[in-house]
Order: sequence, then structure tokens, then C-alpha cells
Amino acid sequence: MNTNYSVACSSHKILWKSFLFVIIYLACFSTRAESLSISRALQLAEQNAPTLSMQEAEIEFARNAAIPAGELPDPKLFAALDNFPISGPSRLSFSQEPMTMQKIGIMQEVPNSAKRSARVGAAKAAVDRAHTLQSIERLRVRRETALAWITRYVAEQKLAFFDELEYENKLLADAVNTQQIAGTGTPTDPVLPREEFAMLAEWRDELIRDQSTSIAKLRRWIGADAEQPLAGDLPEWPIARVTLEHRLHQHPELTIFEPMGRMIDAGVKEAEAMKKPDWSVEFAYQHRDDSFGDMVSLQFTFDLPIFPGQRQDPQIAARRAERLKLDAEREATFREHTEMLESDLAEYEQISRAMERQQGTFLPLAQEKVDLALAAYRVNKSDLMSVITARRELIDVRLRVIDLEGQRSRAATRLHFTYGDDLP
Repeated sequence: MNTNYSVACSSHKILWKSFLFVIIYLACFSTRAESLSISRALQLAEQNAPTLSMQEAEIEFARNAAIPAGELPDPKLFAALDNFPISGPSRLSFSQEPMTMQKIGIMQEVPNSAKRSARVGAAKAAVDRAHTLQSIERLRVRRETALAWITRYVAEQKLAFFDELEYENKLLADAVNTQQIAGTGTPTDPVLPREEFAMLAEWRDELIRDQSTSIAKLRRWIGADAEQPLAGDLPEWPIARVTLEHRLHQHPELTIFEPMGRMIDAGVKEAEAMKKPDWSVEFAYQHRDDSFGDMVSLQFTFDLPIFPGQRQDPQIAARRAERLKLDAEREATFREHTEMLESDLAEYEQISRAMERQQGTFLPLAQEKVDLALAAYRVNKSDLMSVITARRELIDVRLRVIDLEGQRSRAATRLHFTYGDDLP
């Protein structure tokens, strides 16, 4: 009986532990699911950004508009009354005049094949242009989302640092109290830590404002999920000058000129095709009085483009001028992007060097200065203001390091989403 009871208790303990394990696992999984890493933010941006939905609709519009581009116009149905007398002995009679007839027929216009082919080419180029515009917008959405995430990350890193500063400020106040009890220091020393605390509170308010602003910017791209806690560190994008320079030509803001050029070339071909005649065919059934008999007719009509100097040639010249303008615009855009790439690379390299200098030189020196000032104050060889001054210099350096990390990450993000491996 005791053995069975022990076995039952052991089984209940195992089930209870298993239940607790499942609860803890689900809680951890839920926490992870609700955290906002930069990769998840980018995914949410692609799912939620309204501008991407707009571009998808633009693609659908261009795709459907391309379907009828090369088709013939709709046929035309016509009905007519021919040769109806309004004077003379047969006046207002449908049966006395042999030429009077009711006519019904159908007409089909047929633009020349070169014109229809040019319209098909323009429609296909418009679809490609819509896809390229979508790629441009996708890059912009991902870039701006990443920048907003990084801005929020930096603000929260500073807030976490201020938690540490407030703790250190409490330790400083305790040291001042110890000095006062020992009868050393100055009468105004107890005021300084309280002033320092008030200054930290003002800085914290500014950082909370920056955090709220960054969340609002992030919400623009990913919606309500912007409120979720961040997860992960700053992104590390691969930045290599040779790779970025090689991929410069593949940027959508440059590749979009290719379908735009094809659209203009198709316009040139259509303008040239206007020198070739379009034609139409018309078939009609003509009903007359029974004593005269019915008739049918078949008619062909051809355009006569006999004055190209005043009609077609100016349109062709206008289209060719538009192509020259586009080529010049593409070259200007390429030069602008080349300048931007060099400028962004120079900024990235300068920030990287500054960050290394701050971390490797200024931060250790500022920390050493604080330690020496505090040690001197404790043995009454320095005043408290020296400690406060050294501590503020350390705070500036540590905040500068966080700022530089954010600036470096933002510079790398701009390079990555403008010229890097994220290009389609």
C-alpha cells in the first residue's frame, strides 16, 4: 500500500514538473514571439506598409492594361437609311424609289501591324517599370524601417546607461555623506549630488522623448507591433567598397531607366508607324422594296499619310528628343549616385575611426580620470566639483560612444539598402 502510494506520488510529481516545464516553455516562446528584432521589423514592414500595397495595385493595373494593347479595336455596328426621297413624285415613300434602302452593317478598323507591335512593346515596358518602382519602394520601406529600429535601439541603450548612472550617483551621495560625518568636505558638497540627480532626470526626459519619437516612426512602417520590446543587437551589414561600386549599376533607381527607355522607343516606333496607312473594312446589307430586291456591299478604306512633314515627322522628332532627355537624366542620376556612394563611404569610414578612438582612447582615459578624482576626494586631497566634472566628462564620452555606434549602423544601413546585397 505504501509502495503504491509512493509510486502514485512520484507520477504526480513528474506530471506536475512536466506541466510546469510546458508553461515556462510557452511563456518563453511567447516572449520571444513578441520581441521585435530588426529582421522581424523588416518582415512586418513588407507586410504592412501601405505604399507597397499601392505599388502592387500599380503592377496589377499595368498588367491588365497590357492585355488589350495589341488587339484590334472593337468592331462597329451601323444602321442607315439611304436615298430616301423628300421631294418629287416619290416624296416620303419607302417603296416607289428603287434606290431607297435600309442598311445595316458592321465595320472593323485595322491599325497597321507596326503600330500594334509598338503598343504591345510599350505595354510590356510599363509592366516592367511598375515592377521596378515596386523594388524601389521596397528598398525605401526596408531602409526607413531599419533606420527607425536603430534610432529606437540607440535611445533605449542610452536609457539603460542612465539607470547605471543614477545608481552611481547614489553611491556618490553616500560617499559625500560619509565625508560629512567624518567632518571633511565642504558645506555645499551634499547639494552637488542632488543637482546631478536633477540634471540626469532632465536628460532622461529627453531620451524618453526620443524613444517615443522613434517608436512613432517605426509604427509608420510596421503598425502596432512597433510597441513591442526590441530584441537583438545593432545589425552588422557587410560593407565592402569594391562590392558596392560593382552593384551601383544595379540600383533600381538606375535600372528603371531601361523600361522607361523601352516605353519611349515604342513611342518612336508608333510615331514612325503612323506613316504607314491604317485600313478598315465595312460590310453592309441593304434592304429595298420587294419589287426591287436586296443588295450587299463590301468597302475598304485606307488612310493616306501624304503630309508627314506637318504630322508624323514632328511627332517622331518629339519622341526622339524625349529619348535624348531620358539618356541625359540617367547619366545625371548615375553621377549623383556615384557621388552619394563616395560620400556615404567616407562618412562610414570616418565614423568607424571615431568610434574606435572613443572606445580605445577617450573612454579609458575618462574612466581613469574619474577614479583618480574620486580617490583624491576620499582622502581629502580634492574637492567634490573635480569629481563631478570628471564624471560628466565620462558621461559625455560614454554617450558619444553610443551615438557613434548608432551613426555607424545607420550609415551602414543606408549603404546596404542603397547599393548592397539587399538589391533585388
